[in-house]
Amino acid sequence: QVQLVESGGGLVQAGGSLRLSCTTSGRTFSSYAMGWFRQAPGKEREFVAAISGSGDYTTYADSVKGRFTISRDNPKNTLYLQMNSLRPEDTAVYSCAADERSSRTAVLSTPSAYHYWGQGTQVTVSS
Repeated sequence: QVQLVESGGGLVQAGGSLRLSCTTSGRTFSSYAMGWFRQAPGKEREFVAAISGSGDYTTYADSVKGRFTISRDNPKNTLYLQMNSLRPEDTAVYSCAADERSSRTAVLSTPSAYHYWGQGTQVTVSS
């Protein structure tokens, strides 16, 4: 069983920045495909960004491309999401996800592809 714990959420003004972290309990973190998703009130879960186990491959939703950066520190078992130029429409609960069944080069952008989920952290962007 892999446990994921997000941190770093909070309240920020539009144009500001936040960095989310996701720490995992798994012993083979470098083999996990990882991703960030978000869900706003009344809306479906939305893909944000994903990274391969090796860290060499990434993909982003069009809505965050150029503003958000996903990265990972495999020795620290930690996934990051650097969020810059935040907008009110970025307000949501952000969750990280992990999957150990994929290849180390896989990037996964659909929720159903992931095996493990964190509980989420709230990000609120004020206008």
